[in-house]
Amino acid sequence: MPDDLPVGAVRCEDGLIRPAWAAAAGLMRDYYDVEWGMPVSGENAHFERLALEGFQAGLSWATILRKRPAFREVFADFDVDTVAGYGDAEIAEMLTDARIIRHRGKIEATIGNARATQNLRAEGGLVDFLWSFKPSSTPRPQSMAEVPTTSPESVAMSKALRAKGFRFVGPTTMYALMEAVGIVDTHLLVSFRRGSSGVWAESGEGPGYR
Repeated sequence: MPDDLPVGAVRCEDGLIRPAWAAAAGLMRDYYDVEWGMPVSGENAHFERLALEGFQAGLSWATILRKRPAFREVFADFDVDTVAGYGDAEIAEMLTDARIIRHRGKIEATIGNARATQNLRAEGGLVDFLWSFKPSSTPRPQSMAEVPTTSPESVAMSKALRAKGFRFVGPTTMYALMEAVGIVDTHLLVSFRRGSSGVWAESGEGPGYR
């Protein structure tokens, strides 16, 4: 008898339940199983996630994942101080590099965002700034249709970052960032990854069903 799973959930060939976007074996599934929704550590790691979400705007996340090794190379592993020092020469070189997204606005925004990140250190730093928008509760989606794309917190985060000089940080992009680093948990309730970050363990959330 087939599984009575909610729309958008798939029981994969390994017996684990995942959303449809992570159902096929490969890069996206690996990302879902290991990275997505898990907290990262340190300023550079948070800056990388913020930068990559900005580059993803209007594109598929699979495209960004395929290009991530090259992004890490040209942006010096997203070292904030190194990227903040980039200028016209580095921008010109990146605009000729087909391995990354050759979008001048996004490249310039990433450099500007590195400088804005430096400025945030006087106020506690990027990590504390982003996590200050953690909501009091996390969504509990049963189906993909119930997964939000924005929230009051992502709207507030976007507005606050823009006031600090950040760009390509719209509410939808920032909600994706919040999902990616575990500030919210939008894993489907039936997913085997539900609760895996540990961020929301205090609410009684645990891993989903196998």
